[in-house]
Amino acid sequence: MKPCHCDRSHKQRRIVLTGGPGAGKTAVLELVRQTFCKHVVLLPESAGILFSGGFPRAADPLIRQAGQRAIYFVQRELEAIAEAQNAALVLCDRGTVDGGAYWPGPGDLWSAVGTSLASELARYEVVIHLRTPPAHNGYNHDNPLRIESAKEAAAIDARIEALWAGHPRRTIVPATTNFLAKAQAAVDCLRNELPACCRESA
Repeated sequence: MKPCHCDRSHKQRRIVLTGGPGAGKTAVLELVRQTFCKHVVLLPESAGILFSGGFPRAADPLIRQAGQRAIYFVQRELEAIAEAQNAALVLCDRGTVDGGAYWPGPGDLWSAVGTSLASELARYEVVIHLRTPPAHNGYNHDNPLRIESAKEAAAIDARIEALWAGHPRRTIVPATTNFLAKAQAAVDCLRNELPACCRESA
């Protein structure tokens, strides 16, 4: 993160960067890390923390349910940790709502963890959704934790879009053949959310 001349306390705002597998979140987050100031705190993806650490991952519905419950609670705790920092923006690599797109049933994730979709949507001020590209337009498996085919990734992306549809401040960044343009559009959305005192550093 870049240094910032501003040392005032900020009213913290939580923003989600979401999208289906292969949408480009990792690249956008790296751009943010390089160009934004210290008052933007980046939270890692909960699923990545769990699965890279050896949490069981299999097609069995009970294992998938356990995984999504664990991801939900890790996400909540990451967000709680961020509240202790002097951040203007807390940028989440996915939010708690995303888990609903991966829930295998029966029922839904919300009842399984004692919450509701409306409550989870209200946790975030802004949602930026990067659309997953189709197979002929840039989808890849470079991330070793990405197990979905292009067709499966597109289906997850559609479910994520539907879950976040009720959020009042959602921006959808479409897939494009020029990924730099897509990434810049997402970064510009985030820059517009910075307080004026931090924009000079972004």
